[in-house]
Amino acid sequence: MNKVTVADINFRDRKVLLRVDFNVPLDEKQSITDDRRIRAALPTINKIIEDGGMVIACSHLGRPKGKFVPEMSLAPAAKRLSTLLGREVTFAEDCIGPEASNLAGKMTDGDCLLLENLRFHPEETANDPEFAGKLASLADIYVNDAFGSAHRAHASTEGVARFFSQAVAGFLMEKELEYLGNALADPKRPFAAILGGAKITGKIDVITNLIDKVDVLLIGGGMVFTFARAMGHQIGDSLLEESKVELARELISAAKNSRTLLVFPSDAVVAADISDTAETRVVDIDKIPDGMKGLDIGPATIKSYSGLLADARTIVWNGPMGVFEYKPFAEGTFAIARFLAKLTKQGTTTIVGGGDSAAAVARAGLDDQLTHISTGGGASLEFLEGKRLPGVEALTDQPKARVV
Repeated sequence: MNKVTVADINFRDRKVLLRVDFNVPLDEKQSITDDRRIRAALPTINKIIEDGGMVIACSHLGRPKGKFVPEMSLAPAAKRLSTLLGREVTFAEDCIGPEASNLAGKMTDGDCLLLENLRFHPEETANDPEFAGKLASLADIYVNDAFGSAHRAHASTEGVARFFSQAVAGFLMEKELEYLGNALADPKRPFAAILGGAKITGKIDVITNLIDKVDVLLIGGGMVFTFARAMGHQIGDSLLEESKVELARELISAAKNSRTLLVFPSDAVVAADISDTAETRVVDIDKIPDGMKGLDIGPATIKSYSGLLADARTIVWNGPMGVFEYKPFAEGTFAIARFLAKLTKQGTTTIVGGGDSAAAVARAGLDDQLTHISTGGGASLEFLEGKRLPGVEALTDQPKARVV
């Protein structure tokens, strides 16, 4: 983490364009059902306000594809933020243009303004320089606290930074980069990774990047069965990426030639259909009958994976072990979550890489019992892949110490 952060800046009398991630879920009545992303931005917002600065927050919500979609308005987020801050948050009905400029121009120290959904303008996702310039014209300094969007080179995450002499990381951005960065660069060992999810396609680069970095790599989720087919196993009607079978063989071979122990499930929970009332049974991973699908790791795998994780000092988890949204196939994912919570209490650093695995931890009621749960599924995945994130690259580097 070599970027200038909000801790390095005094924001007194300065207008701050603050990119946040308020991409929150809304119900049919436009009520926010989960405000964790808003709460995650509070430390940065409070720092700016307490300094005597002015917050001009901006975010996207959903995928309106460059058009105004009333159901994707950030107005509910403004109301929730106002409640959480205990002060009025003004809402601008557009993110650029006369209203946004007028409201920004009237701000005084300690004020907070939230702009309307950035993605109502197609120029946002196109990283249009003119659009970025209009956003930048509202403020004196730029802060990015939206790690969840840092992997996108959009106008509000990358383009706008070019218009400021300083582009600064917020507290949440700093926290994300420190936990994920330290895990990959200087982990306490043994270092274990757990990778789940449906398809190998989404995890190829992660597996490739983690081989030689981790001591143990445990595989779960639907992608298990493409590996199983590569090893010649009978997988019934389980999810299979036929075009990736050869790649699976190559990854298995690469692991054998590395320091990493690559481990697959020994058993699976199978069913003929995916539903909350499905009839299930447990079978060996290499003997899944025709007509049945593997939908979760089995009890023997839960036990063996727990044993392999027991001595780990750093654990990164990305992707569920099964179709946890349905009760018959949730135990594998929840059991891993419970075991990680236990290890966290014993001093192990446990990091969940956002997305479905974060949702599963929340559903298990354990999201406050792990070391760090990333707010950015796609961003954390690309970070684990070893890719550079445009929204991070655009931030101002800390000045290097002068050698005397």
